[in-house]
Amino acid sequence: MSSQTRDPNFIIRPATVADTALILTFIKELADYEKLLHEVVADEATLKESLFGETPHAKVVIGEYDGAPVSFVLYFHNFSTFLGRPGIYLEDLYVQPHMRGKGLGKILLGYLASLAIELNCGRLEWWVLDWNKPAIDFYQSLGAQSMDEWTVNRVTGEALDKLAAQL
Repeated sequence: MSSQTRDPNFIIRPATVADTALILTFIKELADYEKLLHEVVADEATLKESLFGETPHAKVVIGEYDGAPVSFVLYFHNFSTFLGRPGIYLEDLYVQPHMRGKGLGKILLGYLASLAIELNCGRLEWWVLDWNKPAIDFYQSLGAQSMDEWTVNRVTGEALDKLAAQL
């Protein structure tokens, strides 16, 4: 079901399996902007299984302006033991460059905020690259707080295999 927004030309709709190639395109465009395109190893088959398979691991919505897809959001649920409630983790929010400055990012974040409230989530959170000052300023203008006292940790690849072998 599509959601009409404050901008009559912009709708937000759930992604379908038919959007898999589009989602991958948006992921690559975002990665290119973030100077991380070399790290993208996802392909259509992997996304199709991960997003639309038997056990979907994330959800995606597509933003369309005048009927053309121009943005996407990929999110999933996490859980706060301190709050005792689920949350929404925003993995990716992307608006194509020619559509920036129209308030679409704010609308997409508003969509996620309303979804979080509807689902009784305790928070909406995401990461932002520390060099991306325009995004940081934008998020802070919406009331987002930087969690500077937290450090992100990641185990992947060979280190993940090695850690799993400790079992």
